[in-house]
Amino acid sequence: MFAAGGSGLFDFDLKLCNGTKEAAGADEAGRGCFAGPLVSAAVVFDYSRFEQCDCRDLLAGLRDSKKLSRLARERLYPFILRCAVRIAVVVSSPERIDENGVHKTNLADLSRCLEMLAPLPELVLIDGWRLPDGAPPHHPVKGGDSKSACIAAASVIAKVTRDSLMRRFHALYPQYGFDRHVGYGTLAHREAIVRHGYCPLHRRSFKTGLVAAGTE
Repeated sequence: MFAAGGSGLFDFDLKLCNGTKEAAGADEAGRGCFAGPLVSAAVVFDYSRFEQCDCRDLLAGLRDSKKLSRLARERLYPFILRCAVRIAVVVSSPERIDENGVHKTNLADLSRCLEMLAPLPELVLIDGWRLPDGAPPHHPVKGGDSKSACIAAASVIAKVTRDSLMRRFHALYPQYGFDRHVGYGTLAHREAIVRHGYCPLHRRSFKTGLVAAGTE
């Protein structure tokens, strides 16, 4: 039996695999940000391979990306790439989020990630949400990034990818401090919006929340 950092994330997946040994998980990063893209990711693990390689040790610290430091996430990222059999990433711009709404965009992107993984394993797990009709067959798992190894891996891929993009955007808009808060609504970010207004990375559909926070 596998255990990741004592969390039992691999055990959770294996109990649901029903002997197939493959599992896919999907999650997103940046859903609640004031600025920047939404990044969704999906990861497939073949647990039968873990018995013949060092993946078990490489991923021993795997858990929900929100519970990991930046350094820990970045250390895990290449190990996930090495141990996964398939990975998909979808990035949606602030313009698309404003046009369609963050929730609708989120669900569509998770569905697209799963489609990109084809062929999908029998076990497909999504963090929290049931996807719309027409999405590949899947099982929503409330708090899945803290329970399932493949969902946790997807959360790390999405988070590291998004944070890397935001730090690159910092070079274009250094006045907002994207290298520190990566687009989340921190006090420093709100104060920067008061001083400098919005930039093209800001989600205008979130403007009501910014106004309520005293930024206009």
